[in-house]
Amino acid sequence: MDAETFDEKKYVDFFPQLQQAYKNVFNRLNEEYDSTLIHGIDQHVLNESEPFYDDESESFSLEVPDDPYGRLDGSGVVVEKERFDTVLEAYVEELESELERTFG
Repeated sequence: MDAETFDEKKYVDFFPQLQQAYKNVFNRLNEEYDSTLIHGIDQHVLNESEPFYDDESESFSLEVPDDPYGRLDGSGVVVEKERFDTVLEAYVEELESELERTFG
């Protein structure tokens, strides 16, 4: 896998695998953390995240949109920012690991 190939194919040829990777992590974390918070992060933050592969480090990363905590406004999810940040960080780490298992 290289960055250019991943970028070109991620939403065409690799889309089913990406969907499955996100679903796997969602299901795991939904059992471990508050399901309302996991659903809120999934629907209001990670729905606009962007996965990337870095050739130099040979690893996957997830670019999260700006002001992820603010994206929960109006969602009905009530959580302290510190808790949100902790869970989001765990979610992103799990997704990056799952992308590595799926495409690495």
